[in-house]
Amino acid sequence: MGDKRIQILQLQFPLRASMEQNLSMPELEEHNYTQATTWQAQPAAAAERDDEPDEESDQQHIRLNKSKSHSSLFPFTILVNGPLFTVLDFSDPFSTEVKPRILLMGLRRSGKSSIQKVVFHKMSPNETLFLESTNKICREDVSNSSFVNFQIWDFPGQIDFFDPTFDYEMIFRGTGALIFVIDSQDDYMEALARLHLTVTRAYKVNTDINFEVFIHKVDGLSDDHKIETQRDIHQRANDDLADAGLEKIHLSFYLTSIYDHSIFEAFSKVVQKLIPQLPTLENLLNIFISNSGIEKAFLFDVVSKIYIATDSTPVDMQTYELCCDMIDVVIDISCIYGLKEDGAGTPYDKESTAIIKLNNTTVLYLKEVTKFLALVCFVREESFERKGLIDYNFHCFRKAIHEVFEVRMKVVKSRKIQNRLQKKKGGTPNGTPRVLL
Repeated sequence: MGDKRIQILQLQFPLRASMEQNLSMPELEEHNYTQATTWQAQPAAAAERDDEPDEESDQQHIRLNKSKSHSSLFPFTILVNGPLFTVLDFSDPFSTEVKPRILLMGLRRSGKSSIQKVVFHKMSPNETLFLESTNKICREDVSNSSFVNFQIWDFPGQIDFFDPTFDYEMIFRGTGALIFVIDSQDDYMEALARLHLTVTRAYKVNTDINFEVFIHKVDGLSDDHKIETQRDIHQRANDDLADAGLEKIHLSFYLTSIYDHSIFEAFSKVVQKLIPQLPTLENLLNIFISNSGIEKAFLFDVVSKIYIATDSTPVDMQTYELCCDMIDVVIDISCIYGLKEDGAGTPYDKESTAIIKLNNTTVLYLKEVTKFLALVCFVREESFERKGLIDYNFHCFRKAIHEVFEVRMKVVKSRKIQNRLQKKKGGTPNGTPRVLL
């Protein structure tokens, strides 16, 4: 972080005791702590009764690791060759409505597994160089909050759609988004051919899939080469669809790299399309900033640093990077100073708040919304003088978010009950009797 972006750092953490410090960035680097959070494993009987940990009764164990790496465990259930802690019926329409799937597809060595590890496991980009090539479908259940709630399926690059053992209809039927990763530093003609085959097959099964193309590993390209590569891939991919009479299929393209925040921003936009409450969240943010004198506001998932909503003003990449850096600083410092002497408590709770003053008369303001979500705002110093007004409006905003949260949980629970009733009756949700073998 250059001197132009930040000179004075002021943090306030009324987690257990109020504190205010002026720290330089080198001093912060010395306190490189990582947070690790794991779900308590459910008994087998409990897993059969419920597909997910209950939001009100879930238990988390926090441990602190003093480590130079940024890797940590977060509340995911890893599903490789079958479930570990939960019982999920991946062909069940009710489960796919609650947990939409995101498929990661592409040729071998295109960077699919690296993306997953960096975004959801906090692995350092340099550590991904030692990852082995994926040779089987890996499924991962991401349940950070009621809004960021989906399944990641990582497919091996050599998968054959014409293999009779590959049931692509079952997989695509419950998919919310298909991310196809293209290595921008390699010859991408074969990748474009595979993209066309994948998209056409998926669209025939499910016309509601969002097709996302990550033009990956652009960190090794110049700015002009990035633009030219994106234009060429965009043109060729859409021409192939037009020749096949599939002009109605929409492809979204993103320039990404695991060595900067572009991969987090791209994943944010992918996940936002799967959040049914997105218009409500954006409207709440617009009302909040317009009545509080705030320039820009993000609603972040603290674990993955994916922003699940922002206001209607354009997103600047540098602004997003500052927000991500602020979340890292808050978690790291609160891991050191925010816990009790015996290490009890959590580094991020309802009392978490932080203020960072930049040298360009801008203030970054972070407030806890839920145990997984944080609001990060950009405010001018003259507007921040009315902090009481901002805090009151935030209280109203937070209350509205919790109401949306409660509605979502009621919908999830009602679908679970309906799902269990259908299973007891021996029928599928559409009324077709199940075939028992």
